[in-house]
Amino acid sequence: MPKRSAGILLYRRSSAGLELLLVHPGGPFWAKKDLGAWSIPKGEYSEGEDALAVAKRELEEETGARPQGECLPLGEVVQAGRKIVTAWALEGDFDPAALRSNMFEIEWPPKSGRKQSFPEVDRAQWFSPDDARTKILQSQSEFISRLLQAVRR
Repeated sequence: MPKRSAGILLYRRSSAGLELLLVHPGGPFWAKKDLGAWSIPKGEYSEGEDALAVAKRELEEETGARPQGECLPLGEVVQAGRKIVTAWALEGDFDPAALRSNMFEIEWPPKSGRKQSFPEVDRAQWFSPDDARTKILQSQSEFISRLLQAVRR
């Protein structure tokens, strides 16, 4: 069975137009990666779990933002590692300076025997749809297209 994740693409309307909130993964593997490394806030879930409830929980755990309002389904995409990501769009606002992410622990440096904690998300930022397409993981860019299509209706 492929792994499954659920997430929320938070968006807002500003004087600059539509803006999308993306998050940058924390930890040493992602520290120097930028283009194609950002993501929607998301997390894995098990069979039988409510994917939308997981998406809302992950948004809060990874950013500190409590989701409020009606979520618009954006469907699923399959990432390169065959993980299936289900997403929703939610209109709202968030101050990236208020980012509060949960932590994870790994052995670092590798084979050192030492465990270190890192934030699951080290940055959050608002992007225009065009800029978001260059920043987001390639497989997740379809969510941007689907959101734009839904907002134009």
